[in-house]
Amino acid sequence: MHIAFALAALLLLSACTSPDDARTPPQSAPAPAPTAAATPAPAAPAPPATAPVASSAPRWSAQAGWIEEPPTSAMRKAQFRLPGVDGAGEATLVVYHFGPGGGGGVEANVARWASQFEQPDGSDSAAALKTAARTLKGVALTDVDLAGTYVAETSPGSGERVRAEGWRLLAAILEPAGGPYYVKLVGPAATVAQHEARYHAFLAAALP
Repeated sequence: MHIAFALAALLLLSACTSPDDARTPPQSAPAPAPTAAATPAPAAPAPPATAPVASSAPRWSAQAGWIEEPPTSAMRKAQFRLPGVDGAGEATLVVYHFGPGGGGGVEANVARWASQFEQPDGSDSAAALKTAARTLKGVALTDVDLAGTYVAETSPGSGERVRAEGWRLLAAILEPAGGPYYVKLVGPAATVAQHEARYHAFLAAALP
């Protein structure tokens, strides 16, 4: 009887135990191994900035009313015809460039231009000629102004000369890097005077 009582007590205890208590606790899933952060590829170096190169060479553009012509020789960089006014004839404007050190320089050209004029009273044109040195946009510039009778050769070395009374010369020698430029405006005094303001604007506009 004692054995039967003990067996009954054991069966009662087994019936009251929770099945979860008897189960093996579940194993936690292993934590994933940390993934190494991807190292970003180094950025390609930016190309070096290229600063624009400013050209010191003048650019010659016609002013209002001027007639541009193809240069008639390699030494001419630009040439124009300027319409006459009040019955006066046309004037011409030519730009010469011979490269670095070319063209003879300031004094030689001023003297040559003076020799292309005679004065009505027989005086020396070199004394009547006006020159002024200045700087325009950082470029050395020599202005020349002379009036009288124009007696230049019709072409260099020809020995034949024009004879035009009452003419005027406005000229300039600009000296940028790359060699001087020689600008020569010549024609009837009235026509030159009419275009004088445009001539100075032409010089200023040519420089960068």
